[in-house]
Amino acid sequence: MSGSPASQAGMRRQNLALVLRTIATHGPLSRAAVATRTGLTRAAVSSLVDDLRGRALLAELGPEPATGRVGRPGSALALSAEGPAGLGLDIGVEHVAACVADLRGEIRVTVREEAANRDSPPERTLPQLVAVARRAVEEAAGLGLRPVGAVVAVPGSVADGVVVRAPNLGWQGVPLQVLLREQLNDQLGDLPVSVENEANLGALAELWCGDGPQDFVHVSAEAGIGAALVVGGRLFRGARGFAGELGHVPVHPDGPACACGARGCLEQYAGERAVLRAAGTWGRESGDRIGELARLAEAGEEAALAALERAGTAMGIALAGAVNLIDPAAVVLGGAYAELAEWLLPGLRRELAARVQVRPWEAGAVVVAALGRRGPRVGAALVTVRRVLEDPVGVAAGV
Repeated sequence: MSGSPASQAGMRRQNLALVLRTIATHGPLSRAAVATRTGLTRAAVSSLVDDLRGRALLAELGPEPATGRVGRPGSALALSAEGPAGLGLDIGVEHVAACVADLRGEIRVTVREEAANRDSPPERTLPQLVAVARRAVEEAAGLGLRPVGAVVAVPGSVADGVVVRAPNLGWQGVPLQVLLREQLNDQLGDLPVSVENEANLGALAELWCGDGPQDFVHVSAEAGIGAALVVGGRLFRGARGFAGELGHVPVHPDGPACACGARGCLEQYAGERAVLRAAGTWGRESGDRIGELARLAEAGEEAALAALERAGTAMGIALAGAVNLIDPAAVVLGGAYAELAEWLLPGLRRELAARVQVRPWEAGAVVVAALGRRGPRVGAALVTVRRVLEDPVGVAAGV
């Protein structure tokens, strides 16, 4: 007895996702190769491929290279370079940015603008973000790309689309998902929107774009310090979604007061403001303070080197607890830390070596993120891409 129409539609939806993911992971592949890998019949694969091509999710690349097999070579299939795409948005203390990723995970469009967002209300920041989003979408349209979802990276704790607390933006309890959806929809039409912590998105970008371990701690910094835990290839969020607040781990309990109410938090030693003040550059006018600090360190400026040494040491103290607790394969330095790694790593590695005694720990287990400060917005764009691969019918159609 055949299944109900609903169950048949559900099975087809699952098989469409299976074929798309198989080609995403192993492609380019012929229809015959897809059938072999999925266990579906060639007739079923042919029908599913036609459906996916009709949705602009797959592209024909032409005959496969000769392999010596008997018979006419099949046509190779790959993810489409046009059609549905992901829109990644990024709100930083000193910038707003947008990027568009195609289904292959390639960033095809990037738009970034300087913006003074520190202690800036959402009603001032969001129009600037929407403006760069519109420019990115318009540029993407010229490449044949159509974003089907937007994810925004925020330097703060997030729950259910609400920015619970983003101290460096001065935001608390901001319903960002609702506010941004209203403004984006006015400009771009009905586009699903979600909100995520920037450190989480930076970690996901490193996980999806590289060939590194499936278990790591990702540490990033802009104005504040955030961390994300990836365990078994999945983001660990904690019971309420707030895992990763490394910046408020105390490294010196009798140290200076922190904005969170505690004393001696890591941010008081390794946060951007603390490092720049220690280096004597906090009050200087610069469009890229981190870049300027790196240039001073490269030139051997003593205050800059001392500030970075102190920051790296404090990070090693804070991270030692995380390493001892969760036993990651690696610690990944992302965000601004990626550009300062040369001067942060000596102190960081020294503290880890001294404090991680219950397991072997090698200096090479601390690595630098390939994406650096681009990580959060790249991860934001890839979230939608991954959703399309998991549900090409629903997500690509905007349902």
